[in-house]
Amino acid sequence: MDGAGLRLDMNALDYGILALYFVTVLGVGFAARRAIRTSVDFFLSGRSLPAWVTGLAFVSANLGALEIIGMAANGAQYGIMTVHYYWIGAVPAMIFLGIVMMPFYYGSRVRSVPEYLRLRFNRPTHLLNAISFAVAQVLIAGVNLYALALIMQALLGWPLWLAIVVGAAIVLAYITVGGLSGAIYNEVLQFFVIIAGLVPITVIGLVKVGGWSGLMASVRDSKLGEAGLHAWEGTGSTANPLGAHWLGIVFGLGFVLSFGYWTTNFAEVQRALSAKNMSAARRTPIIAAYPKLVIPVVTVIPGLIALVTVKGLGAESGDLVYNNAIPLLMRDLLPNGVLGIAVTGLVASFMAGMAANISGFNTVFTYDIWQAYVRRERSDEYYIRIGRIATVVGVVVGIGTAFIAAGFSNIMNYIQALFSLFNAPLFATFIIGMFWRRMSALAGFWSLLAGTLAALATYLLYKAGVVHFNSDLEESFWGAGIAFVTVAVVAAVVTPLTRPKRAEELHGLVYGMGGIDLKGDVLAGDQVWWRSPVLLGAIALVLAVLFYIPVF
Repeated sequence: MDGAGLRLDMNALDYGILALYFVTVLGVGFAARRAIRTSVDFFLSGRSLPAWVTGLAFVSANLGALEIIGMAANGAQYGIMTVHYYWIGAVPAMIFLGIVMMPFYYGSRVRSVPEYLRLRFNRPTHLLNAISFAVAQVLIAGVNLYALALIMQALLGWPLWLAIVVGAAIVLAYITVGGLSGAIYNEVLQFFVIIAGLVPITVIGLVKVGGWSGLMASVRDSKLGEAGLHAWEGTGSTANPLGAHWLGIVFGLGFVLSFGYWTTNFAEVQRALSAKNMSAARRTPIIAAYPKLVIPVVTVIPGLIALVTVKGLGAESGDLVYNNAIPLLMRDLLPNGVLGIAVTGLVASFMAGMAANISGFNTVFTYDIWQAYVRRERSDEYYIRIGRIATVVGVVVGIGTAFIAAGFSNIMNYIQALFSLFNAPLFATFIIGMFWRRMSALAGFWSLLAGTLAALATYLLYKAGVVHFNSDLEESFWGAGIAFVTVAVVAAVVTPLTRPKRAEELHGLVYGMGGIDLKGDVLAGDQVWWRSPVLLGAIALVLAVLFYIPVF
């Protein structure tokens, strides 16, 4: 198949399914409004949600443009090596968050990730992280919104401005009205809609290419060749589709980028903070790890199918860019009715991703910038109002930043660049401060700032041609690693020269300092053996290792 024209032949049934979805998400938002009485209800769902809800919301919040369009694009461009973003680049960090870090977040009763930095270090560190997080969220929200608009324009023929306005307006409505609960319950719905939309693409595509064996044979005959079917082969050097050495994959992606995203990204952590008790909060990212293990089936495999069935895929511009792998398959494979479900799933993925960014943005802006530095000691109603205003501002700015993403033929490369810049230095500051009690407040600030600047310098030098990497993604791996090392070095240098915080100020914030109660709010049902966070996490890790064996 060629890529001449992406327009889908949707009929009244397909549009009816899409309209029903829009009505449903708005209804969920208005239903959630009834539970909002305080600012904690609006920003953290009153810390009242069960683990299965927060767990599905946790993984759904990640199923945005990055996951669906970006990972399918990577599947077509880099082959099976894309599974690294799941099995080493997500699951271990999600387990670590649940077992090790959630007790500090949930136990200290912080309302956001930046607030933890204020308690552990000082207000300048807090403000630096709050501002950088807010900027990152509107940039990433822009990616989701721009990708949604492009897809709606290409598939349905909607003008770009109309697609942007419709997508932004619906997300704006259900978050402004329903707060985090509106976002989370919609994310649970969106998880099932997204999967229902993607499974037919995988199944019909595999049938078309002759099953798994037929797909492997076709990939061997493609421009990726045999290397496209292996995850680790060839990583002793950079002679592989990803252009990455195993050291960059393990340290840059598997440790710094992955742990930086999953353990310190408030857009994700916020879902766990909304859980009803400590046990539910710890299980939230671990429950999310299980669907994360198998999502490559509906992202990476369709990317490979597109590679071997869409002639000319991989162009620098036009309909045949890698980002269009999923839309091209929808056009070529799906009958009406199923097509409507797939389009709805795609729309749901963008809205889930954008909603996570905007709900994280409005919370951090309200609590960590406005309340902390502009207007203190106001009423709950006042801060709920500020949160709703921040939601509007975040969406409007997201519309503006959407067009920054236009310069990237593979939005995954852009997203990973943002992660190496914002998340990697933050994770390094967190993890060192959480486990090294001597690290001082000033060391926290200067190491976070230096790590961010080091990642930015690496990216700019690469773009200017001064430093060479084999791919944009390899730059992200090394940029993240350089940021982490910079934070560690600056912390080691500054800490001995400055005064540490008193021991009593670190209770519940630093490992080994006490103050964390894992059992105080435990419910009877949480004590059954199969709800143990450690056991659930260990099983997920074993599965991640086993999944690598067939594609090693």
